[in-house]
Amino acid sequence: MQKTSSRLLALLSLLQTRRGWSGEGLAERLDVTPRTVRRDIDRLRELGYPITAFKGPAGGYRLDAGGQLPPLLFDDGQAVALTVALQTAATTIRTGTGTGTTIAEDAAGALAMVRQVMPSRLRHRIDMLRITAVHPPENGSDTSQSDTQVFTDLSTAIHAREELRFDYTQERKAATERQRRRVQPHHLVTWRGRWYLLAWDLDRDDWRTFRVDRIHPRTPTGPRFTPRELPGGDVPAFITSRFRGSDGTTTDWPCQGEVVLDLPATAVAPFTQDGIVEELGPDRCRLTLGSWSWTGLAATIGRFDANIEVIGPPELNDAFAHLATRYANAARTTAPS
Repeated sequence: MQKTSSRLLALLSLLQTRRGWSGEGLAERLDVTPRTVRRDIDRLRELGYPITAFKGPAGGYRLDAGGQLPPLLFDDGQAVALTVALQTAATTIRTGTGTGTTIAEDAAGALAMVRQVMPSRLRHRIDMLRITAVHPPENGSDTSQSDTQVFTDLSTAIHAREELRFDYTQERKAATERQRRRVQPHHLVTWRGRWYLLAWDLDRDDWRTFRVDRIHPRTPTGPRFTPRELPGGDVPAFITSRFRGSDGTTTDWPCQGEVVLDLPATAVAPFTQDGIVEELGPDRCRLTLGSWSWTGLAATIGRFDANIEVIGPPELNDAFAHLATRYANAARTTAPS
């Protein structure tokens, strides 16, 4: 029979992997008697683990949420996965200067604590996992931050289904202004390294997304509300659609065209993101690509240093003609001396 301490850890590990266990099931897994299981359950309760006994044909136990976070037990795979997740959060959530504790700072602190208590064999494995987030350069300084308290406030309002009032910071032609907004919050989502609040804007009578780092909540929250049905019913699809300039009911780009390029497919594919590239021969390929606007789509395709044959639609031909005229005018322009 295992020593009591080892048996308690094994029992705790089992309770954490399933919502409920029968007493006989635990006894069988630990190779002990049901009476020993009952005694060990009492010992874990004394240590602060909220274990509830439930009735049934055989009776059983489950580990519930408590008022405090008790020590947790992870196997090797779970510990490594947790470390990777914390490293990712610590490096990919954009942070800047500010007075609040950010998600990235909390993740870095939690990562240090987890690493400190890991056995040497796991510490060696995670030390080889170094995740670095490389963000593209942007104009100006990025002072966005993900404040833990703001996340908590937003999450609380979402789950309580309470209206939110907040000041929202926006950049307007090199000037910063704050707008007061009233919304019914629905989801917190991430998009390309930033956190956003998806909400129904009560003053604009439409769905809106707000950058979390620009939200300054006001208290108290407003009245409770009945959640509206999101168009399409799928949050990822709706967010993708909105950031592509659509109405939220489709993930397709508003403008999508097809061309043939005098380039190998292997030379085009790495630079088309979600575009579709089909090989037509060693030096030709068909490209199907989308964008916010026809002019933007034509400009994107024009970056490829190759002859272009437009398959369709006619709007894309018109956009190329418009750009040709604009570029021709630019070529004839002489800079003042």
